[in-house]
Amino acid sequence: MGKEKGPKGKKITMKIAKNSIRIVFDGARRLDLSKMGIATFPKCILKLADVDELDLSRNMLKKIPNTIEKFENLRWLDLHSNQLEELPKAIGTLQKLLYLNISNNKLTTRNLPEDLKLLKNLHILNLGLNFLESIPTSLGTLMELREIGLFDNALTTIPSSVKNLPKLKKLNAERNPFPDSTTQEEPVDSIKRVETLYLVQEEDLCSSCLRMCKGKRDKQNMLTNTTPRPSKKPSFSLLLTPNSSAKNNQEEWRLKGEHP
Repeated sequence: MGKEKGPKGKKITMKIAKNSIRIVFDGARRLDLSKMGIATFPKCILKLADVDELDLSRNMLKKIPNTIEKFENLRWLDLHSNQLEELPKAIGTLQKLLYLNISNNKLTTRNLPEDLKLLKNLHILNLGLNFLESIPTSLGTLMELREIGLFDNALTTIPSSVKNLPKLKKLNAERNPFPDSTTQEEPVDSIKRVETLYLVQEEDLCSSCLRMCKGKRDKQNMLTNTTPRPSKKPSFSLLLTPNSSAKNNQEEWRLKGEHP
């Protein structure tokens, strides 16, 4: 028997891609290909690389090619809830990027490209719900960073270079196996965390999932000292804005995050 092949996913044509371009209320052009069952990065969208925002979240992507560098005007890139095991080195060429969400994937520390440190204008970085055992100290060079999501990983410490970033306002590091004893690093709680955390919009959940999520939310304070095993990482296929308190108007929240 031959090697089992993965899912082919939906084929994205140029027509589909063009019809998926939206103008958000600040005038930016967003190519929204979220929740479309895409398993392979669609090459045709390289012809639309002049867009300001690219949303490929909630698909089945395992790899992002180096041709992502063609999207040199991107300020907003959402890749959350895929099956990514690595990121391309070329992601560091996206110098205008303000927002990068790569949460709820299969990323390990080894497969985080060193070139992430080149994203000097980045305001929001979400690395939550992955398999990270450590955070590169080089991320401490991202001086414009306001928010970083590190929740639900396998972290035992966070570098001081990251925690002490001058403009950092929110650091969410919930549900990591931090040791009880004091380490050489500063306590994680030295930075104010997000106190209220909603992982999905309620209208996107079925009734049983909604009840389950509400139950877990109510028990959050009771579970702060309990750390799930990294091998049993929860998967939130409908994850939207896990590094910020939910807002009724997601568009308004996003723009406020970009223009503090």
